[in-house]
Amino acid sequence: MGNHVSSWITICVGVDRRDVEAPKSAPESARRNPTLNLEADQIEDYYDIGKVLGEGSYGQVMAATHKQSKAIRAVKCIMKSATVDAKLKTEIEIHGSTDHPNIAKFYETFEEELKTYLVMELCKGGELFDRIIDAGCFSENQAAIVMQQACRAVLYLHQHHICHRDLKPDNFLFVSKDPIDKNTLKIIDFGIACKFETGQVLKTKLGTPYYVAPEVLQGAYDHSSDMWSLGVIMFVLLCGYPPFYGEKDSEVLAAVKKAHLRFDDRDWHSVSHGAKSLIIKLLKKDPTHRYNAQQAVEDQWIVKLAPETDGVQLRSEFVDRLRAFRSANKLKKVALQIISKQLNEEQIGKLRTTFEALDADQNGSLTVNELHDGLKNLGITDIPQDLQQIMDGLDSDGSGQIDYTEFLAATIERKMYMQEDICWKAFCVFDRDGDGKISKDELQLVLQDEHMKSIADPNLQEIMTAVDEDGDGSIDFREFMVMMATGPKTPHA
Repeated sequence: MGNHVSSWITICVGVDRRDVEAPKSAPESARRNPTLNLEADQIEDYYDIGKVLGEGSYGQVMAATHKQSKAIRAVKCIMKSATVDAKLKTEIEIHGSTDHPNIAKFYETFEEELKTYLVMELCKGGELFDRIIDAGCFSENQAAIVMQQACRAVLYLHQHHICHRDLKPDNFLFVSKDPIDKNTLKIIDFGIACKFETGQVLKTKLGTPYYVAPEVLQGAYDHSSDMWSLGVIMFVLLCGYPPFYGEKDSEVLAAVKKAHLRFDDRDWHSVSHGAKSLIIKLLKKDPTHRYNAQQAVEDQWIVKLAPETDGVQLRSEFVDRLRAFRSANKLKKVALQIISKQLNEEQIGKLRTTFEALDADQNGSLTVNELHDGLKNLGITDIPQDLQQIMDGLDSDGSGQIDYTEFLAATIERKMYMQEDICWKAFCVFDRDGDGKISKDELQLVLQDEHMKSIADPNLQEIMTAVDEDGDGSIDFREFMVMMATGPKTPHA
């Protein structure tokens, strides 16, 4: 590692470490787009607030335990103001719309007179920034694992017309303390992210000095500025310091504008040509010549060094699960989606790896062609003729593709989702007032989520009647468990 490191750390912390975003991990609101905030409720009615995990100019991030389900989450507390409220609305809409293995989950919001609370996934492994500080620099294998996951998440964002605009090691969290090769990386902090139209020129100058792209400083840029940031991150991973350096912000920004990339042989002599080549392609000053996210995830350096999914094998029972989900009643489909958001990485297990193996273009969603070819490649010899119909049954938001949570909901093993504590957490999502019963109004609140629109039935009474065995006009936990147990039992895949 070069002799720039100690002063770089000081500047990083001093300049813009407002996102000491902390850890985040389990769900609560059925909505991935949490537009239904709980304005009339106090967060203390639902959560026991714990220790402070981080602080910044925005406020604090705290650990919180859901009173009914006991799920532990991260809560970001932000003081309200006219300026903050407008930005916060955008953050909630953008982060709440995402559904990807490498993006921290967003669950719900609470609004009080002076504060807004954002409830998110708790990732206990800390920031990528801290891992860099602890290690000095990463091996190429470690760096490739990080870059693969980061590039997949950014590809997903860009295909959904989202530009993050503040990608840096502080804004990536690990889900656990495990080694990098056994861990999952997640993007956080969509505080300055924006939606964009194809060909749109963005003009607002913002970001973090070391990671901002030169065209951002000129006030005319697009989503390719995120790829520059990933290039800087990769450079830092492999040598421990940034490519464009200065003792003060002004010096850093001047170096960024010049964009003279140099690999000091003292620190880079043992780094492969493939790694340097990818960095060069990500740090092209001209954004029209810069690698995009699709090119980055397909780069041979990442493909060769990052973990492969060749070991995934499926049996015919896997298809049976897909069919069983398609034929399940509507309330059970919604419950399975909620349960899927409750599960941690360890519980998800092989399903995430299977999803990634099926996702040929690595964009975070599955098409019918990917599902067809993927099943064949993973050992399913008898591809079902009704695959399109099966897929339509999985596509709960009507997007024409299978998103990550939709996939998990359809493929989770029965022995997992029938565990009482897991069903209880899902039940608590519906039971907003905590009285031990799901009312028609509470059911409607969950089913209003736009991501459930293909599942939800406007005839709520029909759903209630099908599950409400004692006819008291509500669904208690025993009735909920009976509903979850209905349908064909499928073996393990």
